[in-house]
This record gives sequence, structure tokens and C-alpha cells, in this order.
Amino acid sequence: MSTSTKSAADQSSQSEITTHPLPCGMTVLVQPMPWLRTAAFTLSLRSGIQTEPDNRAGLASMVCEMVQRGAGSFSSRDLVAMQDNLGMDRNSGVSTATSSFGAAMPAESFGEALKLYADIVRRPHLPADQIEDARMMMIQELRAIEDEPTQRVMKRVRELHYGSRLGRGNQGTMESLAAINSDDIRQFYQANYHAGGAILTVAGRVEADTVVQLAQEAFGDWRTENVDDAPLPSGAPVYEHIQAASSQTHIAFAFPSIPYGHPDYFAMRAGIGILSDGMSSRLFDRVREKRGLCYTVSASCHSLINAGGVFGYAGTTPARAQETLDVTLGEIRNLPSDLEQSELDRWKVRIESGLIMEQESSASRASSLASDFYQIGRAMPTAELSEIIEALTLDDVKGYWEQHPPSDYRIVTLGPEKLNV
Repeated sequence: MSTSTKSAADQSSQSEITTHPLPCGMTVLVQPMPWLRTAAFTLSLRSGIQTEPDNRAGLASMVCEMVQRGAGSFSSRDLVAMQDNLGMDRNSGVSTATSSFGAAMPAESFGEALKLYADIVRRPHLPADQIEDARMMMIQELRAIEDEPTQRVMKRVRELHYGSRLGRGNQGTMESLAAINSDDIRQFYQANYHAGGAILTVAGRVEADTVVQLAQEAFGDWRTENVDDAPLPSGAPVYEHIQAASSQTHIAFAFPSIPYGHPDYFAMRAGIGILSDGMSSRLFDRVREKRGLCYTVSASCHSLINAGGVFGYAGTTPARAQETLDVTLGEIRNLPSDLEQSELDRWKVRIESGLIMEQESSASRASSLASDFYQIGRAMPTAELSEIIEALTLDDVKGYWEQHPPSDYRIVTLGPEKLNV
């Protein structure tokens, strides 16, 4: 049997997830996927947006960029050359809680790649002469968001939903970026880059024992610090309008929901899927296609460790903006009234399809393992998730949405006229 034609059962039997706490405070999770030719890792550190001082918004992202500008015995240019030589497809980014570094590569490059990233997070140069370059990159990103109305309203509604600390974007503000200096960068690095609470997830053509040995060699003597509990959200229901002389009206909305790991999460998630997963979903079909009210409309779930939300967006014309808002929120409100089994079945097929495709991507699997472990304290096997999805009934979905009707909306509009909310 060729590796490309192995059954899901064969793959599951060869891909048991193992969890290995290191004495330094880092947790290593490994999922062998021997039918692949690649290996991938995600390294997550508890150095996200919520650890920034309030007057230094954007600092976490600035440090994430600066640690990659030379480390160990490698200059910034040497690092890029090494990553290319190892065939690494890499990424990095900052979320509310973490700074993450990830890469996928040919399996034979994994050991050297992990050593390289140990240098990056443990022995960065943080060159003062490159701070202005990093600052300008972030300023350009911030300006791009301000110039793009969709991103602008979605960024603002997130701030209103979670509050100024948990809801702010990773780009900071013009004022906060201008204030960041070399001392800020080094102090933030020293305080937040350590093994305490760190998560290393590895998936692909690897062996668990080998990965743990490599991780111990690379990170075993890294210093550790205590990690603070996640702060609570501080958002509140509100309507805010951004005046703009535009031929379009952009509508962003959010309402409180439950986080990933809550017992009812997938019943809630199925409802959002029926509303907005795919071109056969309700919002696309009933708001965009049948009524022709807008050119795009969507809703999705978002989860922090202790809070969650449903976020949505619609783009339309000023003349149809009020009806677009009313009909969209009406579809969400009335979701449990006319649910059909075929809608739930279609959503289940889409989820199962995504799980199958994830089994062909070491990078996707490593990322999922990291998210699972941070959110719920363990890695959820694909088979377990599949069983949960398959067991969901229409009564489960209906019951959740009847007992937890959407309320306390945060709504942001951008356009020539306010709407009635």
C-alpha cells in the first residue's frame, strides 16, 4: 500500500499524540504523521498583546519582529539564508495571549531548524540599528488597516467587544509605536521570552522520542518564569458610527459567546456554520443572493481562553445598509426557529473535509495542537473531534440557540449615515 492511499484508520493508528512536560516549564506535544514527507513545528510563548504596557501597544509585535533580525552566531541575513537552505516555509505572529513562530520543512531538516529557532527566541541580537526599519514596517501595516474600511471596522468592533487590553490589535497606534525604544524592546523580551508556559508542537514525519531529545537539548536549560492568569474582558454593548464620505457602508457586529472548550461549544459552532460556512449557508443565501442586499456577509466564532465572541461583517450600499443590518441580525435571531437536518449535515461534511485535509498538512496539524493545548490544556485527537461533530443532533443546536439567544451586540458602521440600532 502506498503512503498516499493509507486509510484514515491506518493513519490514526500511527499518529498517536504524546505530551511531554520539560522540567524548564515548556510542554512538548508530538504527533507522528509517517505518511508525510514533511515536518512542522509551532513554538508559542506567553508574550502576546495582553502582556504589553498600555502605553506601548504594538510592543509584542515589534519584539517578535526584532528577535528574527539576527540571533546566536547568525546575522539577520545569515538567518534568512539558513532558513532558505533548510527549505523552511516559516511564519510568525502575535495574538492576544502568545507570540508564535512556526515552520514546515522537509523532515530531514527538522533538527537543524529547531536549533535555529532556539537561537532566535533564546539568543536574539535585538540590533538597535534595525529598530527604525521594524517600526516603519508596523506603521505601514497600521496605515494599510486604516485605509481599508473592512479591516478598520472589524478591528474596532473587536476592541469594543473584549475591551482595550484584550481587544486591541497587534499593530498598536501611531503614538505608541513612536514611543517604543530599545530599552522597551529589551525589557519586554527579558520579561516575557522564557520557557514558562511555552508550548512546542511538532507534527509530520518525526519520532516522538527524537523530538523530545532535540527539544531538551535546545530548550532544557532555558530559564522559566511564572505566567500571569489571563485578564478578563471588559467590553460592553454599544453602537459606534465612523463618519465617511463613501459610496459603501461597512457593518461590523459582535456579541458574546462561549470559548472553545466549553461543553456547548460545538452546538454553538454548528449554528454559526449553518449561518455562514459556505455558499449554501443562510447569510450568503438569504441576505446576499435572494434579497441582493449586500456584496458580502459573514459571521465567525472567536475564542480566548476565558471568553468568546461571534463576529460578523456585511458590506453594502448606504441605501440598503439599514435593511442589511436588520435582516442579518434577524437571521441570527431566528436561527433555531426553522433549522433543517440537511443544513446540519452539510456543515458536518465541511468539517469532516477540513479534518481530512489537515491530515495531509503537518503545518496545520502542528498549529491545531498548539491551539488546543493552550485553550483546553490538552491536544484533541482528530478522531475525537470527528466523533463529537458526528454526534451533534439538530436538537443540540436548537437547544443551545434557544437557551442562549444573541444579545448585547457591539456594532460599528462606517459610511455616510448612521443606522438605527
